[in-house]
Amino acid sequence: MAIITKKKILEYIKKGEIVFKPDLDSFQIQAHTVDLRLGYTFLIPKIWKHTERGREALHIDHFDKDKSQYLDALELEKGQFFDLLPGEHVLVSTLESIKVPDDLMAILYPRSSTNRKGLSVDLTGIIDSGYEGQLAVPIKNNTHSQTVRLYPGERFCQIVFEKLDEKVEIVKSRYHKKDIIEGFIRRKETQSEEEEEEIELIQKGNIEELKEKYKLQ
Repeated sequence: MAIITKKKILEYIKKGEIVFKPDLDSFQIQAHTVDLRLGYTFLIPKIWKHTERGREALHIDHFDKDKSQYLDALELEKGQFFDLLPGEHVLVSTLESIKVPDDLMAILYPRSSTNRKGLSVDLTGIIDSGYEGQLAVPIKNNTHSQTVRLYPGERFCQIVFEKLDEKVEIVKSRYHKKDIIEGFIRRKETQSEEEEEEIELIQKGNIEELKEKYKLQ
C-alpha cells in the first residue's frame, strides 16, 4: 500500500470518488493528509442511573444493544462551544461526512495542535473502503486541572488515504450513512446468526468452541 498525496487526493475528489460533505476548504487539504473539522454532536458517557435500589453505577456491557442508557447526546447550536472537563472522555462527530472509494482505505490521526492542548484524539483505526457517513472520534482531556474549550468547526484530526493493491468487496458497516446519534444510540443493533452466536459463546466463556466452529477456511 502507498499513501496518496495532495495531487492524487484532489483527482479523486474531482472525479467524485472521494467525497466530503460539506466540501473541503483551502485550510483542510495538506501535502498528504486531509484535516477534518469538529462537528456539533457530542456523546457524553453516563456514570450512574437511578433505579428502584437507588443511585447505581453503570457497568457498560459492550454487547448491550441499547446504548441509550450509557450515553447522553448533546447537539450544539451555531456559536456554542463545549467545555471538556479535566479527565473527561467523550465521543465527538466530525463536521464532514466522508465517502471512501473501493480502491482506498483511510486512517484517522490526531493533529499535533490538538495534542498540544492536552487532548488525546485516539487513533480510531481504519476507515473502510466504501464507507459513507460521519466519523465518531473519541477525545479525552488529559490534563488534571484545565478545562479545554472546543468549538465546532475547528480542525482537530486528520486522515491519511492509502492505495490498496486491488479493489475490495464492500462490506457495509452498521454505521454506514448514519449520523453518530443514529449509529450509536437510536439504532437497534442487528447481527447475523453467526455474529449472535459469537457473542453468546464469548459471554459464556466458550472461546475454544468458538475457535473450533469458526476456523478460518
